[in-house]
Amino acid sequence: MKVLFIHNNYASNNSGEEHAAEGLAKLLEDNGHTVEWYRRSSAEIANSTIGKLKAFFTGIWNPNAIRGVKQKIDEFQPDVVQIQNLYPLISPAVLLAVKSKGIPIIMRCPNYRLFCPTGLHLDGNGNICEQCLTSGRELNCIKKNCENNIPKSIGYAVRNYTARTIWGISEQADKYIVQTKFQKEKFIKNGIPEDKMAIIPGLPPDIPDQKVALGEKVIFVGRVSPEKGVLDFLEAARNLPDIRFEIAGSIDESLSYIEANLPKNVTWVGFLNKQDLNNLYREARIVVVPSKWYEGFPNVITRAMKFGKPVITTNLGAMASIIDHKENGLLVEPGNQNELKKAIKYLYENPSLCQKYGKNGYKKSVSIYSVNSIYKELIKTYTSVI
Repeated sequence: MKVLFIHNNYASNNSGEEHAAEGLAKLLEDNGHTVEWYRRSSAEIANSTIGKLKAFFTGIWNPNAIRGVKQKIDEFQPDVVQIQNLYPLISPAVLLAVKSKGIPIIMRCPNYRLFCPTGLHLDGNGNICEQCLTSGRELNCIKKNCENNIPKSIGYAVRNYTARTIWGISEQADKYIVQTKFQKEKFIKNGIPEDKMAIIPGLPPDIPDQKVALGEKVIFVGRVSPEKGVLDFLEAARNLPDIRFEIAGSIDESLSYIEANLPKNVTWVGFLNKQDLNNLYREARIVVVPSKWYEGFPNVITRAMKFGKPVITTNLGAMASIIDHKENGLLVEPGNQNELKKAIKYLYENPSLCQKYGKNGYKKSVSIYSVNSIYKELIKTYTSVI
């Protein structure tokens, strides 16, 4: 099978979406399929005012990208096209270009951008918001200034409006891939037919089987930002001074002050390479994911499960689709700092329960979230549209 991947990299060229797309491409190649790319990167316009202005228009319609995609299809003759991110340098207009060539389209949706201009269902204050699903649709992104930057909010709203009304982004794909049952239900509720949906989880981390130690730390891994619930994590740590807490990840600019004001029992270790990150998981007793937004598919959870560690997370969105309460972890109300503190204290003081939940999580990770099962679902999805 020949698969053409179309993707607009984020400026860092190292985001979770890049890793996910590249992981799927490698999985296909490892199983004998041929993969080629039509790819652009937002790094092309980074730190350029003119480039960012240009991106406003190319996010709506980019004739160069349309020609490039058509040429790539003519040269490669793919059986199927998989699309991930189209903004801001490719644009949803390429959907019609692909359809004009008679090639089926698979669109992988790691977030909620089909319906929400920011893709997160979060407003500028970090609160869950679904107003773009109601009257006024994308105008609400401008009214609420969801990007905390009026020109940017306008740009995001306009490109989503044109994607929805002109290019038919929620209609043109033959299949839409989401990562959890929660996402599927959201997409169906917002007009995507169930027969056009497929659930394919994110690829699990490549971790060899190992003996699992109990560990002594309670850890937070990921982007240190408000919607990830890191402030709730810190408040729980402040109220549990006898437990060691550790944070791994880059700090959002809005929270840069927290490094200088960490509780004494909290260590921030910054961004870790793969080996150091794996060591951190080995040393953990509990992994906490106190996210306050829906998430797409938080890989930190499946990594914890692969390491046989229990997870405490919120009963919201993707997290509640992965963690089964009192089976492989605990679910708490998002933003409820007292409940989070109690859950951490309870689980930490019950080592046998930590081990039980960890073993259950590991079993789930090697069955539902295995590379083999994901490959089978991916090929099933492709063949269903070819």
